[in-house]
Amino acid sequence: MAFTFFFRDQHVLDLVVQHLVPFLSGRSRPRVWDAGCAMGQEPYSLAILLAEHMNPFGFKNLRLDVTDLDECDTFGPIIREAVYPWEELERVPKDLFEKYFEPAGAKRFRVADLVRDRVVFQKHDLLSCRPLGQGYSLVLCKNVLLHFQPDERVDVIRMFHSALAPGGFFATEQTQKMPAELEPLFERVVADGQVFRKVDVLGCECSVPEETGRSTAQTSF
Repeated sequence: MAFTFFFRDQHVLDLVVQHLVPFLSGRSRPRVWDAGCAMGQEPYSLAILLAEHMNPFGFKNLRLDVTDLDECDTFGPIIREAVYPWEELERVPKDLFEKYFEPAGAKRFRVADLVRDRVVFQKHDLLSCRPLGQGYSLVLCKNVLLHFQPDERVDVIRMFHSALAPGGFFATEQTQKMPAELEPLFERVVADGQVFRKVDVLGCECSVPEETGRSTAQTSF
């Protein structure tokens, strides 16, 4: 399992929050999907930034669905406990660390309940191409798609499009470009990051076969 840490690729997370927060305004129970969440460092980092920029009532109604294949049943217990060693937290800005973490043993810290209560983990295989649900305001999928074959990426991103609410956002790793055949489905919203807004194309068939016959491990962050 690759070592990772909180606030990795913060620039991308900041771009996501900048565009997402205005979109969430006025939505009663907004949902975000972090696909390929690994041990939870990424979704908790995103949740902290959203807690900082959303009004308290809006944040308490937010749900972050976080998923991974998790074949060894490792990620779920870690995310639910939300306790991490100091070496994974060193890059958290000091003010945010003091606000959103509490001691949980020798050089270990737990994510504050305010944030932890917003994050819900479940196992999910992206290559099933079955969306977790519908109406998501954001789908975040970083450092997963690069492990897939080109045709698999197309199927998975098409599935993300179907899971998004009209005008919702999709964000991925900086090195992952949007496949040419899917460009009509998304509008890129920033020049310095892979952050896209869903475009609804009249008459476009955005579904994928229910069974692809594929299965592969996912990891992220």
